[in-house]
Amino acid sequence: MKVVILQPCYIPWRGYFHQIQKADLFIFYDCVQYDDRGWRNRNIVKTNKGPLWLSIPTRSKGVQAQQTPIADVEIVWEKDWRKKHLGSIQMNYSKAPYYSLYKNFLNDIYTQKHHKLADFTCYSTERLALELGITNTEFLRSSSMKISGTKTDRLLNILKKVNAKTYISGPSAKAYMEEEKFFDTGISIEYMQYDYPQ
Repeated sequence: MKVVILQPCYIPWRGYFHQIQKADLFIFYDCVQYDDRGWRNRNIVKTNKGPLWLSIPTRSKGVQAQQTPIADVEIVWEKDWRKKHLGSIQMNYSKAPYYSLYKNFLNDIYTQKHHKLADFTCYSTERLALELGITNTEFLRSSSMKISGTKTDRLLNILKKVNAKTYISGPSAKAYMEEEKFFDTGISIEYMQYDYPQ
């Protein structure tokens, strides 16, 4: 079984979906600490005025964020950010080819009202994967698995629990992953090659 373990994020890039497509099992790594400066709750869209940040407001910021697992981060609902995000996408992409085919799909994504950030990002990622024709990959969240350990040991404990034979990883992990621990457990590592046209 080929397994990918990645933190959930908002509007993942194509390499993320390429990894989902290659995996038999994709595990949202939501039991690790939340980073409020990363891609968990925000992303950039292109506009005719330049890049535009779309950020989902959360209750976890600064020191509090460093102590909160991704799975426990709450969305702030004082203002309905969904309307702004969907409006920004519509304004900047409504004239793009095929937009009309995906308008209802986007409306459905942005009518969801989840209280936890990971609930929304995992849901929307799974829906996007299905829309892209990825139908043979199963999804799981690490927070549901009660796994202990840190860094490489935690990854290996997850992989052993699901009987993984191959771990598919992004190329940057090669710099810090303890590969010998994988070889000792008989789990092979396959590194992604991201070579996409602009």
